[in-house]
Amino acid sequence: MAAGDMASTRLGAGRQHLRPLKRRGLVLLRLTAIVFAVLLFCEFLIYYLVIFRCSWPAVKTPADAGGLGTPEPVLRAMFLADTHLLGAVRGHWLDKLRREWQMERAFQTALWLLQPEVVFILGDIFDEGKWSSSQAWADDVGRFWKIFRHPPHVQLRAVAGNHDIGFHYQMNTYKIKRFEKVFSPERLFSWKGINFCVPGTQSPADCTGGPWLISCPCLSFVMVNSVALEGDGCDICSGAEAELLEISHRLNCSREHFPLYRRNDANCSGEDAAPPDEKYTPFKERYDALSQEASRKLLWWLRPRLVLSGHTHSACEVLHGAGVLEVSVPSFSWRNRNNPSFIMGSVTPTEYALAKCYLPCEDTVLTTYCTAAGGLMLLTLVHAGLVASPFHFGWNMLRKFKTT
Repeated sequence: MAAGDMASTRLGAGRQHLRPLKRRGLVLLRLTAIVFAVLLFCEFLIYYLVIFRCSWPAVKTPADAGGLGTPEPVLRAMFLADTHLLGAVRGHWLDKLRREWQMERAFQTALWLLQPEVVFILGDIFDEGKWSSSQAWADDVGRFWKIFRHPPHVQLRAVAGNHDIGFHYQMNTYKIKRFEKVFSPERLFSWKGINFCVPGTQSPADCTGGPWLISCPCLSFVMVNSVALEGDGCDICSGAEAELLEISHRLNCSREHFPLYRRNDANCSGEDAAPPDEKYTPFKERYDALSQEASRKLLWWLRPRLVLSGHTHSACEVLHGAGVLEVSVPSFSWRNRNNPSFIMGSVTPTEYALAKCYLPCEDTVLTTYCTAAGGLMLLTLVHAGLVASPFHFGWNMLRKFKTT
C-alpha cells in the first residue's frame, strides 16, 4: 500500500474514532443543559410564575364613593404564619436546607413582585424556641434574618407563638425578653398619620379629650401574646391583661397567634383548609385555640374590625360576636402543608380588603423533578443503545400499521 493511501486510512480511522467522542460530548452537554433548566425552574422561576398571579385587593375609599377631601392612605400588609424554622435538636440538615430555601425564595420573590409596606408573622417563627439554648437561639435568629431579609422601608412585625416561648406552663420572662430583643416588644403598632390625643395637650381638631389616651381615626394593630392569656393570674398573664386593658381604651384592632375560641374546623372550607379527617377533631381550649373567656375578653376590650391568627397551619374564616371576622392564616412552610400561602391586605382606617396568595405546591416541584429524572434516564439509555429511541419505535410501529 502506498504511503499516501496509508495516511488517508489512518486519517479516516481517526475521524471515525472522534465521532463517538464528539457525539458523547454533545449528549453530555444536552443532559447538563436539561438539568440546569430544571433546577432553574424548580428553585427560582416557579416562584415568580406563581406569585406573579397575585395582586393586591382593591379597597373602597371615600373618594371612590364620590367623597371630597384627602384620600385615605392604603396600607399594603402581608400576613404569614408558622414558619417553624427548624432547630438544633429536631432539625435534620437536609430538611432545614429544603424548607428554608423554599421560604426564602417565596418571601424574597413576594417582596420583589408585590412590594408590601409591612409584613406580619403571626407566631411560631421558630420550631424549638421554647427549649433552645442561647447558642442555638442565636443560630436560629441568624438564619431567620437571612431568609426574611428586607429593605429598610419595609417593616417586619412578629407575634410570639407557643413554639417561640412555650405554652403557658413553659414560658417565662427570660424567653419572652429574648424574643422581644429580636422583635419589637411594642404591642401597639400604628401606621401612616396616626395621631393620639392626650387630654391637656394640643390635639388635632377632630379628636376629643377624655380620661384615657384616645386615638383619632387611624390604622393601628395590636400584637397579642395569646400564650399569656391563660387567665390564671400568673405574673406574666396579669401583666399582659393589664397592657391589653390600657390599649383597649385607645383603639380597636387586633392581630394574634392563637385563634379565638371555636369548637373545631368543621365550618372551614377551601383548598387550604384542614384535611377532612381533622376538621371535626375538637379544639382544646388554651392549646388549639384561646379559651372562651379569653376570646370574649379580647373581643370586648379591643372591639376589632378584623382578627388574623395562625397556629393551626390551615385556613379558616370565622365570624365572632357582632360580625367580627377572624381569618386563620395557613403555614408558610412546606414542612406543614403542601400548598402554603399568605394573606395580602389592603387596609385603610375605615375599610379593608383581603386576598390570598398561594405559593408553589411541593408536590408540583417533586413531580417536575421526577419527570425530568425519568426523561434523563431514558435519554441516557437510548444513547447507550440499551433502549430503542421512542421516536424510532413509534415510526416503525406506524410503518407496520400502514403495511398491514
